[in-house]
Amino acid sequence: MTKIETFGFGVPWESLFGYSQALRAGDTLYVSGQLSHNAEGTFLGEGDFGLQMATTFANLDLVLEHYGATRAQVVETTILVRNLREHFGSLAPFHAQYFGEHRPTSTVMGVSDLALPEQLIEVGAVVRLDVATP
Repeated sequence: MTKIETFGFGVPWESLFGYSQALRAGDTLYVSGQLSHNAEGTFLGEGDFGLQMATTFANLDLVLEHYGATRAQVVETTILVRNLREHFGSLAPFHAQYFGEHRPTSTVMGVSDLALPEQLIEVGAVVRLDVATP
């Protein structure tokens, strides 16, 4: 039987909504949609897509770090963006730079709304911890 392990930042909406930031099942890590917040759960970057994008991916890094994983072990990203046409031009090169030579699968979707009114981006991921890293 596969053991399940969960991880959370301890921000208020984890218990309010009843979810984990990440769930490990065997060698697969499922990362919930990350967003732009600090360690206390304060939203960062209202109206600033670049800051929200950078902070969101930095929070993904924190989840990866907790599990001893690297970006090269991310096999899939799911990215939700408000006003996708407006922001795709900055998102695409940022995503490519974030992963470097590694090319995970990715789905990018434009959405009309996200959980927080000021939120412009959310990034989820699937990570394989058994993938060898360079």
